[in-house]
Amino acid sequence: MDVYVRQNDSLWYYSQLFKLHYQLIIDSNGGIDPQSLMIGQKLKIPGFTSTAYKIKQGDSLWGIAKARNLSLDALLVVNPSLNPNALQVGQTIFVPVRITWRLIQGSQKYDYETLLTDVGRLKSIYPFIQTSPIGDTVLNRNIPEVLIGQGEKRVHYNGSFHGNEWITTPVIMTFLNDYLLAITNQTDIRGLSLFPYYQQTLLSIVPMVNPDGVELVQNGPPANEPLRAQLVKWNNGSEDFSGWKANINGVDLNDQFPAKWEMEQARNMVNDPGPANYSGKGPLTEPEAIAMANLTRKRDFARVLAFHTQGEVVFWGFEDMEPPESETIVNEFARVSGYEPVKSVDSYAGYKDWYIQDWRTPGFTVELGKGTNPLPISQFDEIYQKSLGIFLAGLYI
Repeated sequence: MDVYVRQNDSLWYYSQLFKLHYQLIIDSNGGIDPQSLMIGQKLKIPGFTSTAYKIKQGDSLWGIAKARNLSLDALLVVNPSLNPNALQVGQTIFVPVRITWRLIQGSQKYDYETLLTDVGRLKSIYPFIQTSPIGDTVLNRNIPEVLIGQGEKRVHYNGSFHGNEWITTPVIMTFLNDYLLAITNQTDIRGLSLFPYYQQTLLSIVPMVNPDGVELVQNGPPANEPLRAQLVKWNNGSEDFSGWKANINGVDLNDQFPAKWEMEQARNMVNDPGPANYSGKGPLTEPEAIAMANLTRKRDFARVLAFHTQGEVVFWGFEDMEPPESETIVNEFARVSGYEPVKSVDSYAGYKDWYIQDWRTPGFTVELGKGTNPLPISQFDEIYQKSLGIFLAGLYI
């Protein structure tokens, strides 16, 4: 929501007027000097929108504000040219509305366009978050990253490395939405006040690592030839792509990292592109994997959580290279979710594996839900409630 600076206004005053943390208003107006505001300057107030209201007979600004639990000045600051003593029937004013509900509808088919729309909506209402692409897919789709928080501890969450595990994306986006609601409304989640974690932590989220694969699973192959025919051939002649894990090149992105890649290739014994388990011609050949590797090097995360499906387990080790605190963290994940901690399995070349190997800091693969991929969206609420503790613990422990 936009407001326009008046004489003697300050960001601190706006924080009191709208019952918001001062830091969120600072962070929503990057590049603005709080000590040098100018009359008429437009500023953003996070966690609010405004709605048009048409004046009726008998209305007063005081009555309109009281009915909506607002102060009179909250109305005046979003209507800078309004004369409160000369209201006219039929006149349109703007009324601030505090956002107290989720913008994300996670329990639905959730494709790439839905993700882009939702990231844009969140950025509009919560301008203190930062959004930018980390790179492009094979089909030149941007891979968005969302950053939230101002702290020195750098934490990363990602989802949808595999196309048929797309339910991880709305789960992550729902957590992001709940986090934003909690810090702008000064409410808690499971007894935790989250604003201190906003101050302490920079959370990086890549909700959909593999947009091309998600689109293939949900909406079928693209119409253009020869790509369509090639994909059907790789899919064993079937036009049902619901089980497709790979990117659009038929490469499994979570077998693309230089952490004993040769052993994973030998273990899979898949030598050609297809729906699953083809490691590619070498590590980090696919643009999506390269983008994730570059992001991880750039951000130098203190820990990473890669969300997959399924099994309700958390994998936390790799070749005994993980630090001792990984076990402490995974035990907390298990406590708050009921998921089983598993140190290692006969698998290599995953994002978590490479991260542990190269950084020697805690990395985790969280397998959400149970069943056969793709998990039905009917499981969404149960998956979210069980995993919510893990999302929170990733910030506080």
